[in-house]
Amino acid sequence: MPFCRTKCSFCNFASGVFSRPLLERYVAHLERELRRAGQIAEQVGGRFEREVDSIYLGGGTPSILAPEQLQRIFAAIDSSFTVQPAAEVTVECTPGTLTPEVVSTLVSCGVNRVSLGAQSFIDQEARAVGRLHTRAIVLGDIGRLRDAGIAEINIDLIAGLPHQTGESWRYTLAETVAANVPHVSVYMLEVDEDSRLGRELIAGGTRYHAHHVPDEDLTADFYSLACEELSAAGIAQYEISNFARGPRTGDGFPAHASRHNLKYWLRRPYMGFGVDAHSMLLTRDAGSRHSAVRFATSDELEALLLGSEFEVTRIDERLALEETWFLGLRLNRGVELSRLECEFGAAAFPDCGDLLSELEASGLIAIENGWVRLTARGRLLSNEVFSRFLA
Repeated sequence: MPFCRTKCSFCNFASGVFSRPLLERYVAHLERELRRAGQIAEQVGGRFEREVDSIYLGGGTPSILAPEQLQRIFAAIDSSFTVQPAAEVTVECTPGTLTPEVVSTLVSCGVNRVSLGAQSFIDQEARAVGRLHTRAIVLGDIGRLRDAGIAEINIDLIAGLPHQTGESWRYTLAETVAANVPHVSVYMLEVDEDSRLGRELIAGGTRYHAHHVPDEDLTADFYSLACEELSAAGIAQYEISNFARGPRTGDGFPAHASRHNLKYWLRRPYMGFGVDAHSMLLTRDAGSRHSAVRFATSDELEALLLGSEFEVTRIDERLALEETWFLGLRLNRGVELSRLECEFGAAAFPDCGDLLSELEASGLIAIENGWVRLTARGRLLSNEVFSRFLA
C-alpha cells in the first residue's frame, strides 16, 4: 500500500502522499488483480496455490484507508484464496492512524497481527524524520489493539536516526521491552540515493537533520546493543533484523516469529499485489524440484495503474542454490549442510567449499554441527557475505 500521511525522510520505499481519488483508483486496481490471481500465476508460468496460511498488508500506511476500502481488499482476497482458519493475518500500521473504527474493521476482517512503525520512543527522533506520532501515541495504540483482541504486535525500530545517542537508544530499547510485545524488528538506517535523508548525507548537507545522524560505526554499535538487550529480555533474534518471544518450535524459530516473513527466507511460494510487489511461485517443470519463477510489479504508481507488465525472472537450479545460501544465512539458525546436499546433490559443495573456508577464516561465518551460520560480525557485514554467493 504506497500511501502515507507524510513521507519520512529516511524512506526509500515506493510510497508517498497522494490524493483520495488516486487512492480509490489504487484500491480498485488491487481488487481486480486479487480476483484474477489464478490467471496471473498462469500468465507467468507459476503454480497457483489457492489455500493460504498467511496474509500481509504492508505499506506505506494501509491503516489510512477508509474501513470500507479495507473490507473490499479482504473480500477480494477471499474471492481468489481459501484462507486457513489459523492463518496469520498482518497489517502494517503507522501509530496515530488506529481510530476505533479502523481497529474494529481490522478485527472484522480477520486481522490478528499488527506491525507498528514506531522507529523510536524518543519524540525528538521521530519528529526529526517526519513521523507524526509520539511515545504516548504508540503505547496507546498497543493498548487499543490488545483491548480489541489483537495481541500479536510487532514494533519496528531504526538504529541510526538523527539525534540518536547511546542513552536515547537504550531508552527506546527499554520502552520496547516494557511494552511486552511478542515481536520486534530492528533495522539500521540505510544511506542511499533513494531517500531524501540518504541523498543529503551523501552530499554532506544539513537538511533533514542529516548532520545529526550517527556515523556507521556508532549505528552498528546500536544494532549490536539491540541484539544483546532484546536477547537478555527473552526476545530472541531469529533473523538479521527480527526478534521474537516464546519457546522454540519444532523448526527452531521462536513461537511468535513472523510466519509470513519466514516464507521469504525459506523460499516458500508467495504472491504479492500492488506497487513494487514481489512474488515467487513454483513452476510445473517436472524436471527440477527447484524450478520457480519470481516476478515483480512496477514501482511507479501510474505505470501500475496503466497496466505495466511484470518483470519476470526464471529460477533454475543454480539460482535456487544461490538463493538458498543468501536467504538461509539471514536466519540465525543458518543453512544445514546435509539438507543442502540432499536437495541439490553433493555437486553443490565443491563450488562452495573454498568460499566457506575463506569466510570462516575471516570470522564472518561459523560452521558447527553441520550448520553454517553468520557470526555477529557477519550479520553486520551480511551484504558482503551474500554477494560472495552470487555466481
